[in-house]
Amino acid sequence: MPGCKKNVAQNADAGNTLRGINRTISLIEPLLLTTARVSTFNNDQALTGASGFFFARDARLFLVTSRHVLIDAPSGHHPNRIEIELHTDEDNLTRHTALSVLLYRDGKSVWHQGKDSGGEIDVAVIELDRNAMPESLAIRSFTPAHLQSSLDDVEVGTSLLVVGFPLGFHDTLHHLPVVRQAVIASSFGLRFQGQGYFLTDARTHRGTSGAPVVMRSAESRDDLPWKLLGVHSARIDMGGRDLQRDESLGLNCAWYADILLTLTAPAVKKAPVLDDPGGKDAAAVKPEVRSER
Repeated sequence: MPGCKKNVAQNADAGNTLRGINRTISLIEPLLLTTARVSTFNNDQALTGASGFFFARDARLFLVTSRHVLIDAPSGHHPNRIEIELHTDEDNLTRHTALSVLLYRDGKSVWHQGKDSGGEIDVAVIELDRNAMPESLAIRSFTPAHLQSSLDDVEVGTSLLVVGFPLGFHDTLHHLPVVRQAVIASSFGLRFQGQGYFLTDARTHRGTSGAPVVMRSAESRDDLPWKLLGVHSARIDMGGRDLQRDESLGLNCAWYADILLTLTAPAVKKAPVLDDPGGKDAAAVKPEVRSER
């Protein structure tokens, strides 16, 4: 019967589609589930978009992003909450929800930030309340085991990936980030200009702030075979560059990820919220860091 053939054909198409989805699910790299899109708000007013990633320590779960995503006094950026996109079904990545997180409690910021001998660090972590999370959650988290223990083992020119949401661009069907290729552009064992970051050579855009900077690892025994080297912060440019004659440097700063051990330590003592949204700017004749969400 023609009608039966049509139904059979439709069912076959549906089955092929379902099998295609299942094949897609089985091929999803866990790395893509570590990173979430972060949107900032002032109450219900949407402000900016950025990137963030999950970091687990013991039974605690944190969102990591750039500090200037949460506060940037020079530009007047003062959101009071963020929303994080979360996958709720590992078998169907089209299903997702938005988790709203208030940035202040009793007038005080809820995120942890830090500094080192070089000054302020453009990294912030927010502990997430697991009780407020969906019961069905499809994410992957970095842990202290994914941090690089020896700086000398990473050479200049090493290939990296930056996982994020440049200009908010991403797979809008499956709500997955995209990756950009990068290489280490400064000596990884030396803090660039005495600051707590190293340089990467990569094409980045607004919206990538807070993205994890990772290196493939042959040592990992879990399903996340990557070393978390840094947190992408901003592009670096020359203050005296001729905008008509000279291209941008194409360099970026990534803050060393080992700061996460301090920021996620039990009973961590929070640093006060400061006006400076990122690392100290260098003099005009030196490269300058331009923080951007």
